[in-house]
Amino acid sequence: MEYPKIDFLYLSEDDMIAAGVKDMKSCVEAMEEMFKLMKVGDYRMGGANGNSHGSMVMFPEKSPFPEMPVDGPDRRFMAMPAYLGGKFDMAGMKWYGSNAANKEKGLPRSILMLTLNDKDTGAPLAFMSANILSAYRTGAVPGVGFKYFAKEDAETIGIVGPGVMSKTALAAAVAVRPTLKNVKVKGRGKASLQKFVDHAKKEYPELNIYAVDTIEEAVRDSDIVSVSTSSPTGDPSLYPYIAEEWIKPGAIIESTAALRFDDDFIINRARTVTDNIMLYEAWEEEMKPNAYNTIPIPAVHVEDLIAEGKMKPEQIDDLGDVLLGNIPVHRKEDEIVIYSVGGMPTEDVAWGSMVYRNALKNGIGTKLNLWDAPKMMV
Repeated sequence: MEYPKIDFLYLSEDDMIAAGVKDMKSCVEAMEEMFKLMKVGDYRMGGANGNSHGSMVMFPEKSPFPEMPVDGPDRRFMAMPAYLGGKFDMAGMKWYGSNAANKEKGLPRSILMLTLNDKDTGAPLAFMSANILSAYRTGAVPGVGFKYFAKEDAETIGIVGPGVMSKTALAAAVAVRPTLKNVKVKGRGKASLQKFVDHAKKEYPELNIYAVDTIEEAVRDSDIVSVSTSSPTGDPSLYPYIAEEWIKPGAIIESTAALRFDDDFIINRARTVTDNIMLYEAWEEEMKPNAYNTIPIPAVHVEDLIAEGKMKPEQIDDLGDVLLGNIPVHRKEDEIVIYSVGGMPTEDVAWGSMVYRNALKNGIGTKLNLWDAPKMMV
């Protein structure tokens, strides 16, 4: 970069597609490398502990100010900053606004942008559309888990929650387990369920794809189960539930959202794996004593159980330890893995960096000028 002149690259959604944001195989590989870097500490996220998911702006149920938004389903703003080292060596921040009512306006629930910055000067390098990027990195993180924990000859995946995240989780599963033959899908609304089935049949005509009526049907006989639902938080008894007896021996159950199991199963027989254990420890620290009431991901409940003295810290395995060979991929035959995915800004920086560099290499995007020389020095 030439100083003091600063230019940066703007990448629209179409630019991102042209630059390869939908390359799921490469995205899974990027997430795998990211987890290894995080395990050895070559990263920073927000907060005093350097492991915060981000900073959230929420709104009150009522406000005396007519212009101020009020609380509603999935209504928030979120800033997610991070630095990631290694081959990425990049700082950046994802910023998004979310509102379930967006659908009434023909918009996605969340609208996301990612900024990449020079790690030394802070100068912007890129400003990019991040809806597809975020969806693909969110699917690729389960994909890393499927790659290591799912049976090599896995044939059936059960999906609970037919949303965007489940579409990319399915793409990741297909990328890492080409043995898949069957896709079972459980959803609440007929329209969204049919939309998912139609999409999957178009993308994967070789697979047998069909809807089921219950979570139990989605789980039974599935080698891989992916759960990504939008559920109210606050009362864990209302979270989607999976009974141990429904689960096939040797299955992996991945959750990016609310999910509940019986405590006896979690404490005594299931294997809990996290995408980054320190993220869950940070959530527990920030939201104790009942973090699971706010963050409904299974590993958060395990952290609550540890805080209550019902489990030990060593009963949670971290994916990074598996990738680096610090612990075995499987601790016992036919174990059931409950893999929690919390989502981290390092994921956006990792995949965003790869797409940005590919865009530069191929002349994709629009160069914009911040300044030729700064008019004010502070």
